[in-house]
Amino acid sequence: MIAASDRIAETIKLSRPAHRALMAAGIVSFADLTKWTRQDIANLHGIGARTFVFLEPAMVERGVTFKA
Repeated sequence: MIAASDRIAETIKLSRPAHRALMAAGIVSFADLTKWTRQDIANLHGIGARTFVFLEPAMVERGVTFKA
């Protein structure tokens, strides 16, 4: 079952730096992303443009969006 509470690391394949950046920021699940703007995530060290290629479709699938 697809849910906002799904853990990112167990759901999509991101680079190790991207996973570490999200974990260091306390972002574990897709629901956690709703507290952050897209720009805030992009500014994290280890997050690149390719991260969003995988992250955003998975967010849409779970019905979550970045903070406006």
